[in-house]
Amino acid sequence: MRKSPVIAGGLAGLAILLVLLLPDSDGEPLPAGTTADRVVVEKSRHTLTLYKGELPLRSYEVSLGRGGLAPKRREGDALTPEGAYRISGRNPDSAYHLSLRISYPDARDIAAAKARGEDPGSDIMIHGIRNGLGWLGRLHRYADWTAGCVAVTNREVEEIWRAVPDGTPVELLP
Repeated sequence: MRKSPVIAGGLAGLAILLVLLLPDSDGEPLPAGTTADRVVVEKSRHTLTLYKGELPLRSYEVSLGRGGLAPKRREGDALTPEGAYRISGRNPDSAYHLSLRISYPDARDIAAAKARGEDPGSDIMIHGIRNGLGWLGRLHRYADWTAGCVAVTNREVEEIWRAVPDGTPVELLP
């Protein structure tokens, strides 16, 4: 059954209204000076949680690689890796607002990909929304859309950027 132009236009208008009314972050921001000592991404739950010791500081809903929930195996598979890594750098000039680099691939990933005759891929990040599309805010969560990265809203990546120093362990769980 085809939707009438009036209904389709109404749905588009409703989507635009929601984007304008919904904040692009959930909950209270972390207090200034808060530092996380561990980041845990639970792919099946689509969450990223910052920890200080065993205390969860804040959780964020995330979008992942558009290739599904399987672990990353090779360049171009659009899958998000699984394993223990670290924040190995950051890019303030990212095409996705801000980005924190995850140390994928490690030696184990490289060796496994080499044994399969594949390139393991690289450039796995925690990042915001593509520049120019930040107005999407929380709507970006309705689909996994990245090339294998972990995406949050722009406000959320700004908070993560402040709270997570380089070298922080990152666990990417199934």
